[in-house]
Amino acid sequence: MKTIKLFTLLAALFFVFNGNLNAQEDEKAAKYITRTTMHWNMNKDDFSMKDWKAIEKEYLDKVVMKNEHIMGASFFMHQFTADNTTLEYVQVFESWDAIEKAADRSAELAEEAWPDEKARGDFFDKRNDFYSNEHSDEIYAVMGGAKPLAEMPTKDLTLYMRIRHFAFPEDGTFEEWKELRDSYLENVVHKNEYVLGYYPSRHYYGTDRTEYIEAFYVEDVAALDKMLDRMPELVEETWSEEERKERGRKGSKYYTGVHEDYIYTYVSGLSK
Repeated sequence: MKTIKLFTLLAALFFVFNGNLNAQEDEKAAKYITRTTMHWNMNKDDFSMKDWKAIEKEYLDKVVMKNEHIMGASFFMHQFTADNTTLEYVQVFESWDAIEKAADRSAELAEEAWPDEKARGDFFDKRNDFYSNEHSDEIYAVMGGAKPLAEMPTKDLTLYMRIRHFAFPEDGTFEEWKELRDSYLENVVHKNEYVLGYYPSRHYYGTDRTEYIEAFYVEDVAALDKMLDRMPELVEETWSEEERKERGRKGSKYYTGVHEDYIYTYVSGLSK
């Protein structure tokens, strides 16, 4: 019986979530996020951030923006992470099928943009020269509860990413976990004036099936400090001390207690 109950909780946590990264209800629903961790080519002597942005902007305009299977795409640069060479490229899709179709469509659009084979090869050689050969890929499923950005940012923002890990307790239920999470998001995250945008997701395909990812957009690092200070204030404003203890007792069993923190710079002007 315990095994069945644990499997039911696991299945609920991993398969029932759906969400929308867009504020408009008539927009297509975002269901999957691909995250490619790339690394700068540290041996490139003539590296120029201006040149990098220019070549990625050209690719964005000629390929990504015209690819109907890609809902969104953004670059995030290291700000406070374990590796200063990392660069994250994130894309958003409405279906699993769209992920596969997007790759084929991008190849078609590249041929249309640079019909001359040599010119096309030169462009991609120049583009690829900014990066090392090392990269890794993860696919996440979008979860509900987002606080969408009001509009496409016109300036660089700070992105704080927190990764926690599900514990799948035998005495837990999906309903209890969802009530605790939803009430916290409503009263603490969505009411936090320093949170410009919030997007939760969970592991779908990759190295660690326990991952629960939360991405917070704020103005800058100073605003991040204010956001973190504001959270316990909102908790105290919403629940009494006894209620907070009870919520902590119930909620802690759903996570391992281990988490990672990353701070990135959202690169404006290179997003769809």
